[in-house]
Amino acid sequence: MGFLDSLESMASTAMEQSGNPTAKVAGGLMAALEEHPGGLQGVMNHMAQNGVDPQAVAAGGETTPEQIGQGLQGSPLIAMVAEKAGVSPEVAQQLLATVLPLVMSHFTQGGTEAPPSSGLSGLAGSLLSKFL
Repeated sequence: MGFLDSLESMASTAMEQSGNPTAKVAGGLMAALEEHPGGLQGVMNHMAQNGVDPQAVAAGGETTPEQIGQGLQGSPLIAMVAEKAGVSPEVAQQLLATVLPLVMSHFTQGGTEAPPSSGLSGLAGSLLSKFL
């Protein structure tokens, strides 16, 4: 099973087994990142182009839903996460203010490294377990 298959399976399990909307959005995010151009690095690039510093977000700086909206403006990510999680785009954006910084921090070592391009399935599993 490849990385993307593993990630999709973990995200699906997280969404199905949890009534917790944050866990659903976390699972939806992991699934949506598979389809987003450039994956997590693409999301970080998009945020930087829209004036939101992805390294500050990944380093644990306070992130608001408005910053998520600004950073992802023009990206389908919020709508994709909402669809996959079964929540409204507004709820997805609100919860992404908590979930996305954790994901970015986890995969970039606190914003100090570029996200790895492979071997993420173990990291994704440990990250998703935090929301279950």
